[in-house]
Amino acid sequence: MAQVELDGTVPAGGASFSDAARTAVAALLAPVDAELARRYPGDSGSRQPVHTVYVPADAFGADTVDEWGRRALEAFDAHAATPEQLAQALGVPADALLADVHARVRAKLEREPVEDLRIDFEDGYGPRPDAEEDAAAVRAARTVSEAVAAGTAPPYVGIRIKCMEAAVRDRGIRTLELFLGTLLAGGGLPDGLVLTLPKVTYAEQVTALVRLLEDFERQAGLPAGRIGFEIQIETTQAILGPDGRATVARMIDAAEGRATGLHYGTFDYSAACGVSAAYQSMDHPAADHAKAVMQVAAAGTGVRLSDGSTNVVPTGSTEQVHAAWRLHHGLVRRSLARAYYQGWDMHPAHLPTRYAAVYAFYREGLEAAAARLAAYVAKAGGDVMDEPATARALSGYLLRGLDCGAVDAAEVTRLTGLDRAALDALAGR
Repeated sequence: MAQVELDGTVPAGGASFSDAARTAVAALLAPVDAELARRYPGDSGSRQPVHTVYVPADAFGADTVDEWGRRALEAFDAHAATPEQLAQALGVPADALLADVHARVRAKLEREPVEDLRIDFEDGYGPRPDAEEDAAAVRAARTVSEAVAAGTAPPYVGIRIKCMEAAVRDRGIRTLELFLGTLLAGGGLPDGLVLTLPKVTYAEQVTALVRLLEDFERQAGLPAGRIGFEIQIETTQAILGPDGRATVARMIDAAEGRATGLHYGTFDYSAACGVSAAYQSMDHPAADHAKAVMQVAAAGTGVRLSDGSTNVVPTGSTEQVHAAWRLHHGLVRRSLARAYYQGWDMHPAHLPTRYAAVYAFYREGLEAAAARLAAYVAKAGGDVMDEPATARALSGYLLRGLDCGAVDAAEVTRLTGLDRAALDALAGR
């Protein structure tokens, strides 16, 4: 029996695919369809912070976020009080764009200086007596619970535990147990809870954390999969395994849907590659190779990427601060251009240049991206013929700008004719 085309006509010559062939193809590809849906669900649609601030557990307290904001503003006012001074610091033109960025950076530092806070029980904290770390884990959880209840917590907050290697495994598990248990007893797990697993070398270490979290969820009566975590990529084994395969892809699979991010560890990874201390940086070729592998492994999985940090601290004279800011600003801009929309900030004075780089990135491309997206939606063509994949990228660009405060909803709607829901749909969220 001849099959008809979609318009109701019979193909030329009357030849067609049989029902049996169509059924066989559907059966052949059904497992593939299921596998694609499982492994590559796409972006979750939630907000991604532009940075992660790491604070040693013994230095964390109820006033940590306010203190970072205050110190960031002090540095901003001391060394970039005007748009002209900021332009001089960064080596960019003092134009209308920078004046707008300057105002937005100040407002951000006043309103929400920290988007993602990680209380560090690993390298930044070091080995301590068990009783001391037990107390610190409980104290950190209580402080987070109180901040969440008061509405003063950053959008994302959590801890970095010690790694799953034998020497520190039990200590890391104990800290995680105390932190999660205390959070649960203090009002529940916050929506923005993030855990970080460092120094991962084998996928089995990821699986081990998954099993622990499964057990905790069962005992606490939490929905399965409620607790996710980030994987830090700071060992060479995490990029290339002894069998020649990309280990990071296996780690994402081993997380069984719980991996929320891959964070590049600048200094541990560089040192593991034998890079001397003076040349350990986010823009070293070894770093670029690792991050390129991470990027391909994470593409389509919904697992987000974060670049690392610089250890050059903006302190001292204005000349010294400006030099450090120019370096940091350039590194952040470089990461953004390479689709690393998040990074680490290690000092309050890094915040002004973090937001200056991020805001300029989204504001300078706003009108062009909005025009291309509006033309795509209107099927108007123009001088660039965009495809659905590019429309997703354009929408994602505008959404990230909205989330961090670089652009405003009203101006995006004015320029595109689209509201947030329409942008989410175009972005595939």
